[in-house]
Amino acid sequence: MMLDVEQGKQGAWTVLHVRGELDLVSSPVVRRRIHDAVAMGRRDLVLDLSGVLFCDSSGVGVLISARRLMRSCRGRLRLILPARGAVEGSHVNRVLAALGVRRLFEVYEDVAAAVDEEAEPLSA
Repeated sequence: MMLDVEQGKQGAWTVLHVRGELDLVSSPVVRRRIHDAVAMGRRDLVLDLSGVLFCDSSGVGVLISARRLMRSCRGRLRLILPARGAVEGSHVNRVLAALGVRRLFEVYEDVAAAVDEEAEPLSA
């Protein structure tokens, strides 16, 4: 399965909807889209990973570097990893938890929660 990235906007937030497999081949596409958004002055970014069916270490690397990039430009990064999305629980959520990096990210259940300034992130 290929990777598809669609960009949307919700208020101040730029939302990248990522679907498919986040791996060695496709992760540079996601990295580029994140960098493009920042280059356009976007500082509030939501990565909707609810449609990601597979994520390997290169995909995790993109998420960690995105976090670093957003922090360096005083921006915000939020991930969407629904508890029961992408076929019985988010694969990305399980990978991040297994690698011990899940706590580094602000995770929300859906776009509505992620762009809501009052919403609390899901606990790790």
